[in-house]
Parts: sequence; structure tokens; C-alpha cells
Amino acid sequence: MSDATATDADTDVDPAALAALKHVGIVGDLSETKVSCAALGDRLGASTQTASRRLQTLEAAGYVERDVVSDGQWVSVTDAGEAALRAEYADYRRLFESDVELALRGAVTGGMGEGRHYITLPGYAEQFRERLGYEPFPGTLNVDLTEESVRRRGEMAGIEAVPIDAWESEDRTYGAASCYGVTLVAGDERYETVHAIVPDRTHHDDDQLELIAPDRLRDALDLDDGDDVEVRVEPTSRADDPESTAVETEVA
Repeated sequence: MSDATATDADTDVDPAALAALKHVGIVGDLSETKVSCAALGDRLGASTQTASRRLQTLEAAGYVERDVVSDGQWVSVTDAGEAALRAEYADYRRLFESDVELALRGAVTGGMGEGRHYITLPGYAEQFRERLGYEPFPGTLNVDLTEESVRRRGEMAGIEAVPIDAWESEDRTYGAASCYGVTLVAGDERYETVHAIVPDRTHHDDDQLELIAPDRLRDALDLDDGDDVEVRVEPTSRADDPESTAVETEVA
């Protein structure tokens, strides 16, 4: 949790705007493509003005970049836009497929030590104990994701996670986060009681994941900086949910 301080609300993108994003992505194969608002409106069953507003909404949200010219505009889907589309894709996979698992790959990297500070703050620590079912080791394992895994990271939004609520201290507000259930695999070994903690709002890029667990993962799996790992993200529920099962720490 490198930066969990609450920030201004992100621009909301409604389903109609996401439909426009999907069309732009398909037509341009996620590359820059020339778009006519009239043609886009026909494709979406909307007016030219409505199609234009939807593109403006997507641009304001950072999902597309536009270059307006005399006879139309060139539109490209950004990394954030691709992540939004992948999240939609993940939702549909959950709807039509069973046992959907997201496997992200990367390398262990050193952090700035901020994870220890945030994890031990009382407003977070209490929620971790109650909702995850364990007290995390005071620190995070940071994983630099591969380029392909950075693109796929958006699919995490379609996977059930444990919510961590925002809270306030005397002098500041700390933001909400989501904890995704993870099995961490390193070579022939795995550690099954891990969570990827993702602040709901952060200034940091999507190329790194922060992992927490009851034990120091570097020791449990004998990890050093640069070691390759696989992060298997799976649906999870709150430990204090009566229907959930007890958490068991296991290194295989």
C-alpha cells in the first residue's frame, strides 16, 4: 500500500461510454484509428452529438486519447482503457465460465519500506485481522509485473475481493483498498495464504503488485530480488463471513 491516502473521485464512466470504448477498440484493434462521430453514433444507436459526448467522457477518464482533425478524429485506446475492457471481459468470463483463474507473472523487487508503515496502521490492521483472518507480516512483497501481465491486470476488477474500508485518523484520511486472494508460486513451491492489496485510488503505475501474508514471503519461499514468481489471483471472501471457511497457512 504505497499510497493509500484518499484522493478526488475518479471520472465515472457509464456502460454507454464503455460500449463506445469497446467499439473503438474493436475497430482499431487497440491501435490508433480514425473515428467519425456520425458512424460511431449509428453503430451505437445514438445521435452524432451523443457519440461525441461519449468520446469526450472516455478522454476525460483517461481511457482514450483524441486528435481532432477537419474530417473527424484519430482515437487511440490508452493502457487504462485497455484495462477497463479487460475488466469487462473478466466479468463475462465469470458469468459463462467456472473456475476462472488469473495468473500474473513478474519478478521480486525491493520496495521503499512504505508497506510496513501502512499495514501496521491501526485502522488497516484491525480490518486485516477480521476480514482476512490473519495478522499480516509487517511488510509487503513487491512484484514487478511483466508487460503481458500489466495488460492483464485489469482483469482483477472482475474477481471477487475483500474490501478494506477507508478510515480517518486525527490528521488525515486513509483510502479504501481491495485484497485479492492469491496463491504465490515460486519454482516448485507455493504459498497459499496471500493477498494482493490494491488501493482503490493510487498515483502509482499498474506495473507492480504488493503482496501480504501471515509470514515474511521472502523467507517462506526463499526469495531474492529478481526471482521470477507467478501470482495466481482467485475469488475470495471475508474471513468474518459466516459462510467462509477458516484461513489456513500452507507452504507446499
